Amino acid sequence: MDREGPRRTVSRHPLLLQIFLIYYGLGQIAPLRHSALWPFLREPYWCAILALALNTSAYTAEIIRGAVQAVPAHEIEAGRACGMSGFLLRRRIIWPIALRQGLAVYGSEAILMIKATSLASIITLTELTGIAHKLISSTYRVFEIFIVTGAIYLALTFLMSTAFALFERQLHAHHAHRRA
Repeated sequence: MDREGPRRTVSRHPLLLQIFLIYYGLGQIAPLRHSALWPFLREPYWCAILALALNTSAYTAEIIRGAVQAVPAHEIEAGRACGMSGFLLRRRIIWPIALRQGLAVYGSEAILMIKATSLASIITLTELTGIAHKLISSTYRVFEIFIVTGAIYLALTFLMSTAFALFERQLHAHHAHRRA
């Protein structure tokens, strides 16, 4: 521990635990097995979607909360001084500033979710990593298959980060244009 205190790191182990609990744990609840939800919850695809959605929604809620709290108080006070309140204040002051503040962090979260989809292969869902493991077991070409799999993930993350960067640039250009 240094002078700055303990460092916090984001871990994706809660997602793995959520996937296990949703896929293997919910089936242990008898009333749930006899409900209308069971046809969805017995399928690994829907369990993975549910786990990924729950996990990313928690992180996204924190990103939004932080972005809204990062709006300078003097900007809100200026809006109120101009007679804005309620929805108009949020639409013209809080939400645009919060969007610019939180977009880069949300882009990182979206990229983390792309990479986290590889955990879905744990519950027999055939996704990119699962396909790679099947190909390796049939061809024994570990390096080539993992290099191609890594390249696909790299391309997806590059496309996603480029899209977020373009959107962020457009927001900042629009904001600079409006201020001039």
